[in-house]
This record gives sequence, structure tokens and C-alpha cells, in this order.
Amino acid sequence: MTTANIVAAPAAPTISPAITSTATRIGGKAVPTPRLLGSGAANVAQILAKSLDSPSPSSSSGWPVKHAAVLEGDVILGGLMMVHSREDSITCGPIMPQGGIQALEAMLYTLDQVNKQQLLPNVTLGAHLLDDCDKDTYGLEMAVDFIKGSISNIDDAEYHCNKTQVRKVISGVVGAASSVTSIQVANLLRLFRIPQVSYFSTSPELSNKQRFEYFSRTIPSDHYQVKAMVEIVKRMGWSYVSIIYEESNYGIKAFEELEELLARHNICIAIKEKLVKDSGVAEDIAYDNIVQKLLTKPRARGAIIFGSDQEVRQVMRAVRRANATGSFSWIGSDGWSARNLVSDDYEPEVEGTLSVQPQANPVRGFEEYFLSLTVENNQRNPWFVEFWEDHFQCRYPGSTSTPYNNYTKQCTTKERLSRQNTDFEDQLQFVSDAVMAFAYALRDMHRDLCGGGPSLCEAMKPTKGADLLKYLRKVEFEGLSGDEFRFDGNGDGPARYNIIHFKQSQAGQYHWVKVGEYTEGELRLNMTEVKFKRLSPKPPESVCSLPCLVGQAKKYVEGESCCWHCFNCTTYQIRHPDDETHCKLCKLGTLPDAHKQYCRPIPEIYLRPESAWAIGAMAFSATGILVTLFVMGVFVRHNDTPIVRASGRELSYILLAGIFMCYGVTFALVLKPTNIVCAIQRFGVGFCFTVVYAALLTKTNRIARIFKAGKQSAKRPSFISPKSQLVICACLVSVQILINGVWMVIAPSHAMHHYPTREDNLLVCDSYIDASYMIAFSYPIFLIVICTVYAVLTRKIPEAFNESKHIGFTMYTTCVIWLAFVPLYFGTANHVPLRITSMSVTISLSASVTIACLFSPKLYIILIRPERNVRQSMMPPRYGNMHRTAGTGPSSMMAAAVVTAATCAQEEKIQKHITPTNTENSLKTKKLCEMATQTISSIITSLDINAYNQIPYADQYVPNNATTATTTPTDKGSGNGNSNSNSNTNGSSNSNSNSNGDGDVATEQVVANNNKINQRQHGQPAVAFAITSTNNHISGPAATITTTAATGETTTEALVATITTPLATVDGSETMSVAPNNGHGNNGSQRPPVLQTNL
Repeated sequence: MTTANIVAAPAAPTISPAITSTATRIGGKAVPTPRLLGSGAANVAQILAKSLDSPSPSSSSGWPVKHAAVLEGDVILGGLMMVHSREDSITCGPIMPQGGIQALEAMLYTLDQVNKQQLLPNVTLGAHLLDDCDKDTYGLEMAVDFIKGSISNIDDAEYHCNKTQVRKVISGVVGAASSVTSIQVANLLRLFRIPQVSYFSTSPELSNKQRFEYFSRTIPSDHYQVKAMVEIVKRMGWSYVSIIYEESNYGIKAFEELEELLARHNICIAIKEKLVKDSGVAEDIAYDNIVQKLLTKPRARGAIIFGSDQEVRQVMRAVRRANATGSFSWIGSDGWSARNLVSDDYEPEVEGTLSVQPQANPVRGFEEYFLSLTVENNQRNPWFVEFWEDHFQCRYPGSTSTPYNNYTKQCTTKERLSRQNTDFEDQLQFVSDAVMAFAYALRDMHRDLCGGGPSLCEAMKPTKGADLLKYLRKVEFEGLSGDEFRFDGNGDGPARYNIIHFKQSQAGQYHWVKVGEYTEGELRLNMTEVKFKRLSPKPPESVCSLPCLVGQAKKYVEGESCCWHCFNCTTYQIRHPDDETHCKLCKLGTLPDAHKQYCRPIPEIYLRPESAWAIGAMAFSATGILVTLFVMGVFVRHNDTPIVRASGRELSYILLAGIFMCYGVTFALVLKPTNIVCAIQRFGVGFCFTVVYAALLTKTNRIARIFKAGKQSAKRPSFISPKSQLVICACLVSVQILINGVWMVIAPSHAMHHYPTREDNLLVCDSYIDASYMIAFSYPIFLIVICTVYAVLTRKIPEAFNESKHIGFTMYTTCVIWLAFVPLYFGTANHVPLRITSMSVTISLSASVTIACLFSPKLYIILIRPERNVRQSMMPPRYGNMHRTAGTGPSSMMAAAVVTAATCAQEEKIQKHITPTNTENSLKTKKLCEMATQTISSIITSLDINAYNQIPYADQYVPNNATTATTTPTDKGSGNGNSNSNSNTNGSSNSNSNSNGDGDVATEQVVANNNKINQRQHGQPAVAFAITSTNNHISGPAATITTTAATGETTTEALVATITTPLATVDGSETMSVAPNNGHGNNGSQRPPVLQTNL
């Protein structure tokens, strides 16, 4: 180790007028900065060198005495240490044990380690260490020493130092500690291209390399420290804090970044106050005013202090004077935290402080080295005796008198430093790293310029600052603390921070402890170790206004962005998620949750298949489906029986299919609404009814047209065949399909949510809401109305046609059902299950009425009375004795004609109106007989003999008749004569003969009717008639009617008619038209057509 020479020098020389001081405005205060006058840096350097050759006289008080710790070496590093603290009344204050003496010793210790390890082969690093007393102006004066040897190193310099004075060139400077001093010194050293590495200066301004090109630092910028402090504030849950910052570049720059970051995180600043620094007005009253302002915002419990330890100590004194101990929780910067100067004697005021400190580990071996130092063995440090006196509170023998060593106690020189009585600075690693950075840069430079040979080569005599700076920024090494180090792009140290906490571990015992880290933008904080007050782990609240309760919004106090009043939102509102000053109305279908923080969806309400409403409707429909299938099965099994054929098989099956769909649509109605389900419902409810009532309308229309045509003409009606009926029915159904298709294109069906009340959310098909189902029902309703009209018009047709009456009853009942449904449907708009159930039940009920009224009579005959399932049973009951064979259409028609004639003789209505001739009753009798005559005229002229022989009327209908029939076949060659005679046992006879020239067999059949009992008891006419048929043509007198009046007078009338229209057969249903012959009865009146019938 090279021996250090202790040099005592008079007071620092004053700066020549060639360098004047200009005021740089920082935070409103003038900070002196050097300004160069003259034509160039070389001239200025010459003037400085001349003025600095002679020392200036010391101050009148002799304090401070300028000292320098000089460590000889081949390459000299300057050092600017904060050995003494700042004092306003005089230049320098008391000794600073940790940030001053320990930092200086850490630099000397590191140099010892570098030289010992021979990092530079056969090259020794030396040092020239000065004290800046934590003042920027004084530090600038001290820095002038560093440029004395560098003046001749400036390009084109003509001045050379006095050869008799040794002026070592300073290759680089370690320091200063404070950012304010570093800024001033950096401005000076930049002129002489001397690299500078600071160990404690953290101002973000120093990262600007356009201004501070030669400045670097091993400690990170306050830019990251501010981020860490904001993260701590956020972790504490504070939104309303105060900021106190010192009036310096260090404090002002930090405050500017704090203000920006806090605003970015919605954290408000309650009070902003500056700590006066170096102005001479920082008296107690100034600090008291700051504390009083803090107390005006009692809800701002958290306070950030960005300053130096001396100013912060004054703040703690003011807090005690204001009796405000415990009123604040401090967030401290690295400038004052973990410093005994602040916490000593003011532990209760500092308690609970959380502080951000650049992460540093102990320098290996330094504590042992420092504890081994004494005044005797540490002569290279001229300030160590002051430290000894301050540490042991005694006057060291032979020491120089200072304003701060007026101790009565004398040191024994036997005192020793120990771990118990010595506190170490936590950040000495940055001092050591600064020295190591220069050492490794010089090593790399030596390898490149000198080839790594022993001693310095000419290229490094002296070292060039610009070249050294390049090597300096590239170094990477492991320091004495064991941490890897390298500069970032701005020449700053890595951003690693420790979070330390000042707490009371036991009663009266306070310590700074590490509770977390901040690395690479991430805060890790162990909150279990944080206790702002002893036994009180919960952090104090620092908010202007407490958070609003659930369902409340904020109304901000004017001018206070973090202070507000709370007001309640309405029942269906929540606080707006993006704007806490407004309430947001929940949209339809949602309601505020229990905490009114968000709108939750209302559960959907729809008719579920498992509900009682749906089960009831489906049970009804399922029963109807089973019944429909049963009826359809019966009809298929008895498809060719008379009653099935008479009912119109094709239309009956279509009708059953429609009824089946009516029942089936219920299952679509109870499904969860979707777009497809809604489309099926909309199409199905109208289509199934259309199929049913289109079939019924086709039937009733056919009946009505047949009877109407019979009254008006003898022409057979059109479109009454089975194919025609199916085509008509299909056309009627296609209209509904067209309506549904157009409707689907114009307004597609879809599921939607309906909100009849604010708290309901009904999932329904759109047709339920706007009653558009009436569009689907409009056409079926139209068919129902037309069917009902036809049912009314055909209600009085002959008794043989009871199906028209059944259709009429069906339509009347259907109208009643739907008239009841309409108000029920519109009255249940808010009760979806009931509305859907009512619709499905109404549809099923309509289908049930149809199947009950139209098909139950037929099922009764088919299953219970099968003996009536014959052709004659299709006639009225009083003609049940008449035999009729299915499939013989013309003969059955003739039987009907005969029966019609007989009706004139036996109808009870006739006997009520038989009166003597020329009376009113006789006219009525005549009219009734005309009806019978017209009936006979309906016999088909084209009947053949076989068809005629199938009319067993005389045998079965009039049991008292005796019928004889004679058939005489003749040879074809003799003219094929044919004769038929009928005789009545009562003596009345009628004969008719007809010959056919073609030789066809002539048949003559005489049917006599002599109901004597009726004649005698009721005065009813006895009817006798004869019919002759040749080659399917019948003509001649059809019958004679003999009427015996009450007076005994007998009247006989011949009935003559001719069949003019052939019979049409439609699946067992036979129709005929009748027209009168031109013959006349006894009264000569013409017979109008009166009958069209469906058998």
C-alpha cells in the first residue's frame, strides 16, 4: 500500500475574475454556475492556472481549514466527499460520520484492494480527496484543484504549470455526493474532459448526456426511485398525500416526476411544500409553517419527503414542536432515510417511515477495516480525528479547535470502534463501485494502448479523458460487494432498490429494517413486517374522502379532485364503471347486483316442458293424438265400408291429418323459444287449422252446390268428383302456405326477450309480443266463417244428410271456443306460460270438437252397430227396411225416387193437410203430391233391367203390398218384345208396356201400394204406380195417387216423369238431379224441380 501524505493547506483559493458566477434558475432559486468568458477554453484555462498559482488567504475565523487526503500513485483519481455537513451560518458544519468519513474510507479501502490485487500491472492508483461540505458552491471551489494539472492538457494550450510545483493530472473524479454539487462540478469537469462518476447523486437531470457528457454514476436515477415511491403509495391504498421537497435540483426534479406519476395513478396531492436550502431563511418558523399547512389536511396522513437529511431533521423538530407526533406516515427518499442525523433523538416522529434506498450490499472486509482504524494508524485521513472526537464525544489531545469540538472530556486514545457503538452507511457499495469502474476502465485502456505491459506507456501519460470515458461506459465487473455492475445507456447504475422501514421492535428500541425490494419495475413488499406504530400493522388511511358505499356515485368538491360527496343511485341504477360521478341505468333484462357494482342478467322466463302448465297441455294433446291415430286406424281398416265411403274418404283423411297436426303443434309451443322453434310455431298454428277447415269447407261447399244446382237446373254440378275435391282442398291450403312464406321473408320469426315489467325477462317468440299470430290465424278464421255460413245454409237439407248438421255443430262450437280464446290471449300478455298454454289448449280443444262431432257417430256405427254399416242405413231411419246393395249406384237412385213418391202417401205432414177438393187444404194436398210427382221424374232414363230389378221397394217398404212380376222373353227375330205387369191385391192395377225394336228383353214390373190401414185410419192416399223400363230408359206414368177425402170422395192423379240426368257416384255418395216431364197431372199444372239429394 502506498503511503498517503497528509497535506494541510490554507483556505481554498478564490476563483479568479476570469470565472464569474451566473445564477441558474432551479425551482425559483438562483444556483451559481460557472460561466466562461473569453475566446476559448484554452484561454480560460490559462487564466485559471495563473490565478490558482497563489493561494488565497483563509477566512477570518480560520474555519474551515482546507484539508486533502492524498494517496500517491501513477494514476490519480480525484474525490469529492461530503465530509462535513452543510451549515447556513458558516461554510461547513459538523463532521458526517456515515456519508462523509465512511464514504471517504470506503474509497481509500477500495484503492488499497485494487493496488493489492495488481489489477493494473505495476501501476498504482492514487487519490486526491477533498471535502465539499455538502454545498454546491464550496464543492465547485474544491473541484478547481482537479483541473490544475489538466490545464496544460487542453488542446492548443500555451500555458504550462510551474515546473517547481508538482501538478498531478487528475484522470477522473469520484463524487460528488449531492446532485446539486455534482451538477456544478460536472459543468466544470466537462470543460476539461475529465470523467466523473458519482456515488450518491440521483437527480434525473444528470441522465441528460447532451448536458452532462462526462458524468456517470453507480447509483440509479431518481426516476426509478420515484416510481418505487409511487408503488408504495399505491400498496398502502393512499389516494391523498402531501409532498415536501427540497428547493434544489435534486428535490425539484423528483417532485416534477412525482407529480406526473401520482396524477397518472389518480393519486391527489393535498399539500406541496418546498424545503428552503442554503438561503439563510430556513429558520424554525419556516419549518413550523410547513407542518401547520400539513395539519390543515388531516385526511392526508401520508407524506412524501424528498430531501437531504439536514432539512428533514428540521421538519421532524417542527413536528415535535407542533405536538403532531404520529399524525403523519412518511415515505422517504434515499437522501435522508437510514441516516442517524434524522432519526437520532426524533425516533417517535420518524417511526413508521418507509423509504426507498438503492440496493447495496456491504463491501467485503470494509467493516473490519474501519473498526480497526484509530487516529494513530489512520494518518492519511486528515478528518479522522474530528470523527473520533464526534464519535466518542471527547477532545483528542493536540487536536485543532473547531466550532464543534468544545468538549470538556479528554480522549484517552484508548477508545476503540466496535459494532455496538458504530453504525455503518448502507450504500458504501456505490462508492466502492465508482472506484472499481475507473480501475477496470484504466485496465482495459492500458491493455489496448500499452499492450498490458508493466507501468504506463507514453500513450497514457497523461490519460486522455475522452478515451477513458469510452472505456468507462463499457466496463462490466463484479464489485467488492459481490454484485455485478455495468452502466446503462444513460451512464446510470442498475435500478435496484431496497425498501427499508423504521419501526419500534421493542419499547424504546427503533431500527431500520429491510421489508421489500423494487427491481425492474416490480415492487415486492412484506406487509407482515410493516408496522407504522408498534402493535399496529394496519397502515393509516390517507384519503380525502372515504369510498362511496355500494350504489353510490361521487360528486367532487370544487378544486379537489380527490375529495367528493356521495349520493345514492336509484333502484335500477349502478355506479357507472367508467365515470364514478354518474349512475348508470341497467338496461332492460338486467338488474343491479346486491352490491350495485354491475348489472346482472335477469333469469329468462319461458314455458318449460317440465312445468305444470306444459305437462297439462302436452297430456291433453297426447291424448288427442292417440285418439286421432285410433280413428285413422279404424277408417283405414274399414276403408271400403259404406259409411266410410259415404263420408268421403279422401277429405276425411285430410281432416284427420289436420287434427293430428293441431295436437302436435302443442309440443312445438312448449319448447324453449329459438329462431327455428319460433318459425315452426308461426307456420304450424295457422297451417294445421287451415288443413282442417279447408277440408270442412270443401265438404260443405260440395253439399251446398249439389242441392242448389238441383233446384235451378237438371245439369250435374261441376267439380264434385274426389279428385276435384282434393284439388280444391289443396288450393285452399296453398293460400296459407303462401301467406306464411311471404310473412317469413318479410319478417322472419325469431326468439326475443320481452320485458313487460322492469324486473321481468321473458324469452318468447316475436309473434307473441306484437300479436302477429293473428296473421297466421286470419286465413283459418276466414275459412271458419265461410264454413259456418255453409253450415247454416245446409241445415235444412233432407234428413239423409246428417253430416252437414254435424259440420254445423262443429263450426258453432269452434266459434264459441275462439271467441272465448281471444280475450284470454290478450289478457295474459304478461304471463307467458298461461298465454302459451291457453293457445295450445284452444287449438287442441278445437281439434277435439272436430273429431268428436264428425267422427264419433261414424265410429259408433262401425264399432258398436256394425249391422247398420250397410247401404240403406245411409237413408233416413224410416227407410231402413229398404234393401240396397253397395256399388249399384243407378238402382239405389231409383229406390230413392220411389221412396220419395211414397212419402207423399205416408208422410205425417201430408195427412194433416188432406182436405176436400176446392178447399185451402186441398191446394196444399195438391202441392205435396206435386212434390212426389217431381221425385218420380228423377228416375234415370238410362237404367238397365238389372239396375231396375234391384229396387225392392214394394216388398220391403210396404209390407201389405203383393207384388207380381211377369217377364216374357221374346226372340230377337220376332222383335224382342218385353212386357211387365204389376197388380195390386186390392184390385187396383196399372199396366205399362214397352217394346224395343232391338230385341232387348222388355221388363214390366207392377208395384202396388195399398196401405188400407193408413187409408182408413188417417185418410192418406193410396199410391199405385207402374214403371216400364226398356234399354235403360224409363218413361210413362210413374205412379198414380188416389186420395180419399173425409167426405169419401176419391181423387186419382197420375204422376209422370222422365229421368233427364244420369247419376254421378262419388265414393259411395250418389247425387241426382230431377227435372219434370212435360206431362201434367189432373189439374194440368207443371211440376217444378224441387230436390237435389246426396245419398
